[in-house]
Amino acid sequence: MTTNTQVIFSKIPTSMPVIGEHLTLRKSTIDLDAPLADGEFLVKLLSLSIDPYMRLRMREAHIESYISAFELDKPLINFTISVCLKSNNPKFKEGDIVETFGPFEEYTVVTPEQAGGYTVLKDAKESGLPLSNYLGALGLAGFTAYVGLFKYGNPKAGETMYVSSASGGVGQCAGQIGKILGLRVVGSAGTDEKVAYLKEIGYDAAFNYRTEDIDAKLTEYCPNGIDIDFENVGGKMLDIVIEHMNTFGRIVGCGMISQYNREKHEGIHNIFQIVTKSIRMEGFIVSNSPEMHEAFRKDVSKWLQEGKMKYKETVLEGIEKTPEAILDIFNGKNFGKLYVKVADL
Repeated sequence: MTTNTQVIFSKIPTSMPVIGEHLTLRKSTIDLDAPLADGEFLVKLLSLSIDPYMRLRMREAHIESYISAFELDKPLINFTISVCLKSNNPKFKEGDIVETFGPFEEYTVVTPEQAGGYTVLKDAKESGLPLSNYLGALGLAGFTAYVGLFKYGNPKAGETMYVSSASGGVGQCAGQIGKILGLRVVGSAGTDEKVAYLKEIGYDAAFNYRTEDIDAKLTEYCPNGIDIDFENVGGKMLDIVIEHMNTFGRIVGCGMISQYNREKHEGIHNIFQIVTKSIRMEGFIVSNSPEMHEAFRKDVSKWLQEGKMKYKETVLEGIEKTPEAILDIFNGKNFGKLYVKVADL
């Protein structure tokens, strides 16, 4: 028998989750040599993605949202990369690298009913790109940046875009895609090291929002105003940004990470300027744009291979580190895309 560690959603938090209370580890065993039923296949988890939106799933099940709540006393679920160990399903063979929206557990026996949610990454071994990119630049983070900018930002060469939380998994992609499209791109991050990285990957200007005056820096770095706000933070940050938006500007509502662990959300006081400046503010859920996924994978793979895009990652080793990783993303400890490496290929 082999140990099979799971990351369990144990209790609903009202503010910041607590390790050992809201997020726990459970160890069970699995027989990797047990025969598989028709249509089943066995996978070993290689890497799992940690994303800010996961906090929105830590709620009461009856509260409606765009995605269901995590089930209590069950493994957390998010994007994962796994390898097929053995199979009794003709669509999957031993050694296949697969991606899915699946459980945080070291080993999973996938049933025929669940198999449709698994996709073989046919080009993963030949692309020359790190496998982890399929959780980041080529995964949810990159796709979110791509859809947000192209579909909702309506970018035009020469315009100015501001990206909050710019060194995160989504922000670094949004900024670099903006540069490829000919935008002037300004970003903010929470440490000087992250600011330096933004300049390294092509941001025209960047600043530390923790140590510098946001309003003053936007005045300095966006002298002609902001045409596109790729909004990842919300709250006071968004309030200040609205002051700098141009007439007919677009606010792309991607995330509001400053609000996720608050019992009472902050208000926005400058909202009337959306009327006076004819600003379009629109939120989006990336899963509503599946028709863009093929073009996204093609474009971003090409940009990564050509060196037009770089991608910073923070990696924690071992499935036991998953609860810590979830807290890190809300405390700003991650640098770039955060994921947990569970096992080697």
